[in-house]
Parts: sequence; structure tokens; C-alpha cells
Amino acid sequence: MYERPEPDVHRLFEETIQTEIADFLGRHGLELVMIDADREIPGSFWGDDEAGLIENRLYARPDTPIHSILHEACHYLCMDENRRANLHTNAGGDYDEENAVCYLQILLADTIEGYSSAQCMQDMDAWGYTFRLGSARAWFEGDAEDAREWLGGRGLMG
Repeated sequence: MYERPEPDVHRLFEETIQTEIADFLGRHGLELVMIDADREIPGSFWGDDEAGLIENRLYARPDTPIHSILHEACHYLCMDENRRANLHTNAGGDYDEENAVCYLQILLADTIEGYSSAQCMQDMDAWGYTFRLGSARAWFEGDAEDAREWLGGRGLMG
């Protein structure tokens, strides 16, 4: 049986980055709930080590990729209050929101001590995100105007 090799991405293993992520999420109205390494992550749409969302709680394990946490947090930031209040596992949203979420997670990665947008884009590529121009960086720098417009229209871009 073929097993997918674990991508080499930044994860929550270190307590220092867990504290940084918890602080980051708290600034955006989310609570980080750490789950033991051998437990299933509540609210995870994809399962395995992917972050989960239930209302304003973001669930993760030490092996959860940081880009996954950012992605789910950005879905939360892009939602209106009604969607947030009913949020459980599936963040929903459409194609345009998904692009905006990817763009915002790259932007916000620079606000986390010990992580960066460059690392986030590398992690997204390693994880298997797909972009029209072949990489997260190429998309972010050259093809994400629709995402910027979506975010700007909702007051999520400075």
C-alpha cells in the first residue's frame, strides 16, 4: 500500500510557536485549543493533522501545520457573524473567498514571530495547494488581484 510521505512543513511542535499562534489567534477573536497528539482534531474538515474550527475555537495538535491553522483562521476572519455563530467543521465559502483566504494567510504569516509569508508559501507548495501560475509565490505576486479586491471590499486589507 502506498503511503503519502509527510510533507516537510512548519508545525506546532515547539511550545514557543504554540504561544505565538495562540496570541495571534486571540488578537483575531479565536481561541487555540490544543489536542493531545494521539487524538482526532475536532472540527477538522480534512481530518488527520489539519486544524479544526468550531465557532470561535480553532483546534490543533502539535503536528498540525501552521499554514493549516492560518488557513482556517482566515476563513473565520472572512465570515460574517451569522456564519461564525453556526461554524462547525465546514467553513464554507465560495471560490472567491477561498482565494482571499489563501492570500490573507500569506499576509498574516508575517505577523507571527517565528514564521513568515515566505515560509507559509513554501509550506503551501509542499502541502499541495495548487495555483494557476505553479506556485503560491507566483500567484501571490502576480495573479491575486481578485483576492485583494475581495478582501478590500470587506475591509480586510489596509
